[in-house]
Amino acid sequence: MVEHARMHAKHRGHEAMHAEMVLILIATLVVAQLLLVQWKQRHPRSYNMVTLFQMWVVPLYFTVKLHWWRFLVIWILFSAVTAFVTFRATRKPLVQTTPRLVYKWFLLIYKISYATGIVGYMAVMFTLFGLNLLFKIKPEDAMDFGISLLFYGLYYGVLERDFAEMCADYMASTIGFYSESGMPTKHLSDSVCAVCGQQIFVDVSEEGIIENTYRLSCNHVFHEFCIRGWCIVGKKQTCPYCKEKVDLKRMFSNPWERPHVMYGQLLDWLRYLVAWQPVIIGLVQGINYVLGLE
Repeated sequence: MVEHARMHAKHRGHEAMHAEMVLILIATLVVAQLLLVQWKQRHPRSYNMVTLFQMWVVPLYFTVKLHWWRFLVIWILFSAVTAFVTFRATRKPLVQTTPRLVYKWFLLIYKISYATGIVGYMAVMFTLFGLNLLFKIKPEDAMDFGISLLFYGLYYGVLERDFAEMCADYMASTIGFYSESGMPTKHLSDSVCAVCGQQIFVDVSEEGIIENTYRLSCNHVFHEFCIRGWCIVGKKQTCPYCKEKVDLKRMFSNPWERPHVMYGQLLDWLRYLVAWQPVIIGLVQGINYVLGLE
């Protein structure tokens, strides 16, 4: 009885303190979200660069702290190759083979991340329906496996798309057929691809041995691999030369290759969760510490 009274006296007033901490958390989340939205609308380039940097670095802290060595090894391999590819993409003058190298690497990661995410999602659904018992796999092991694959697929899918978009902008502006202002610094010839700057040898109506040529609705022609890399990997839905809207449904018959609105929202949510949520939680803890709340 005495011990209970001591505990009650020790924790007296904690309810009000906890309510104050919850209000601080909600207020910080709302204010931070408004600031991030304004930043993204007014200065999208700096917002994207900072978000990409945090998406790349923040998981490293938790990986080392929680000893997730498998994730760390994959992160190091991905970072090393991506850093090399990004370095090549930002060089001036641009080496002729660089655009293809960039798109091949990010297209590979794109396909691997999609496949990994789908397998992870299927593993989670199989576990929810109890199908893991058919293979004598414990539910917790099956769920951990599925969630891990799903996170790997989404996380590296986001990183790949953001790095690819940045590299696509650098390369296209370096070649001179594309600029943020919309005014190209070079005139596009009918025999030159505006994505890679190389000659087009196969006519649109001909069947190429190695690669076909593709014509957009604006009548500008490109190597099929280049325009697919520009739209799928680089997240661009406009012509690399005149910025006219691209009809993605006509270009890509495979629904998995179409940049979908829901998928884009999912990626934005994951960026916020990984890049900004730890920062906001840290800010809330700092405010609570300054105010003496525990």
